[in-house]
Amino acid sequence: MISKLPKSFLIVISLLVFSFFGWGQVGQAASHRVAPGDTLWLISQRYNTTVAELTAANGLTGSEIYPGQLLNIPAKVHTVSSGDTMWLISQWYGVSLPALILANPGVSSTNIIPGQRINISVPAASVPASTPTSTPAPAPVPVSIPSLPSRDGSSTNSVNNYSQQDIDLLARLVHSESAGEPYAGRVAVAASVLNRVKSSIYPNTIQSVVYQIAYGYYQYSPVLDGRINLPANKTFYQAAIDAISGLDPSNGALGFYNPRKTSNQWVRQQTVTTVIGNHIFFR
Repeated sequence: MISKLPKSFLIVISLLVFSFFGWGQVGQAASHRVAPGDTLWLISQRYNTTVAELTAANGLTGSEIYPGQLLNIPAKVHTVSSGDTMWLISQWYGVSLPALILANPGVSSTNIIPGQRINISVPAASVPASTPTSTPAPAPVPVSIPSLPSRDGSSTNSVNNYSQQDIDLLARLVHSESAGEPYAGRVAVAASVLNRVKSSIYPNTIQSVVYQIAYGYYQYSPVLDGRINLPANKTFYQAAIDAISGLDPSNGALGFYNPRKTSNQWVRQQTVTTVIGNHIFFR
């Protein structure tokens, strides 16, 4: 017969279990400094809360707020279920993935466990303007520049035509769009962006192509959800440089899509140039 365990022992075990699953790792509630033009409704939308919750959290008796006022944002959490990922959670709550990761410093961004509580009291996903200046880019990764022909077939290395910021942005787009793709597919993604830069029907810089809004739609989903701001490693920089230097496995494509992840009928009507991994390339 098993004897009764002391209550203090059970409490210690419970705390250890909670700690193991990360239940004590939810970040603190956020705060917001009121800016001119802010309203409780606008702030509630930004932080995925409600006016009633904001009012209660700050002891407000009405809707009046003033610039400079510091408001407490009520903490909100998501309890992880089997199959959840940080990316999926960011999409469900309309927050950017980088902000979600920063708000949960004790939680693995790639391996969350059922039962963990994720802090979602973070600003809703914001989209940079056509030429972003407010979000600093991650530090560029040094890479060697290969001796390859330029895109026009000459021997001059055309990587010199692009700034380090251009290469960095292109590498981050390749990373966010093709992390699970073969290397040729990564180079093809970069090449398709450069093909748009050269085309007369698209903007003529890497930044303006990546951040373009056409008919109310962002051209690349990582720009919309914030994954574009995640740093890329050396492999993705090399793929970007290979494309800039002349390699084009996309066969002149102007775009690409994963048929399992899009219901867009327009892209399915375009001329296919090649298929690499999970991506169909078109022009």
